[in-house]
Amino acid sequence: MSEKLTILQQIITDIKNHKCSLRSGCLQAVPGEGNPDSDLMFIGEAPGRTEDAQGRPFVGSAGQILNNLLATIGRQRQDIYITNVVKCRPPNNRDPLPAEVAEHSNFLQRELDLIKPKLIVLLGRHALHWFLPQEQISKCHGQAKRQGQYVYFPVYHPAAVLHNPNLLNDLKNDFIKISAVLAKINQPSVQDITTNESQQSVEQITIF
Repeated sequence: MSEKLTILQQIITDIKNHKCSLRSGCLQAVPGEGNPDSDLMFIGEAPGRTEDAQGRPFVGSAGQILNNLLATIGRQRQDIYITNVVKCRPPNNRDPLPAEVAEHSNFLQRELDLIKPKLIVLLGRHALHWFLPQEQISKCHGQAKRQGQYVYFPVYHPAAVLHNPNLLNDLKNDFIKISAVLAKINQPSVQDITTNESQQSVEQITIF
């Protein structure tokens, strides 16, 4: 087993064994999964009922939509890494509270530190708020944003399509841009941009 896989396995074990304010109200903690060497990392909000039952992220109806979207850009689940801001299901799928997000922030940071993705796709407004609190998903979806050492690409959460099918076209169009964003990031002129990890300014990356 590679060193990266060993570290990832330890993170997964720590997530499964941790105790938090949500832990007593759910069946199990749900760690991230996928390819630790991926250039793409997808971050959602929190596990839902199906994810809580199976112990895997994005395996319910929203996960099926995500799988279909990945197929449109030539990717499969095993090609990416996918996780959530919060690893335990909030009661009745309510929004996680700031304190609950803070309880899980160490796990997410460890995942980020290990994978070092070139592009982080933020699925929905809660993931967006955690990383870019000054942004609104309705205004910035489909736009690549660099802050500190990471480049973020906010999109609507796949679950939003279940409630508002009109968002599906926006989601499809945003996913189509992902390959172009990665190509832009890989350009030497973009890679050489010096950024301060603690800086608060957000730089938009122009794709087209």
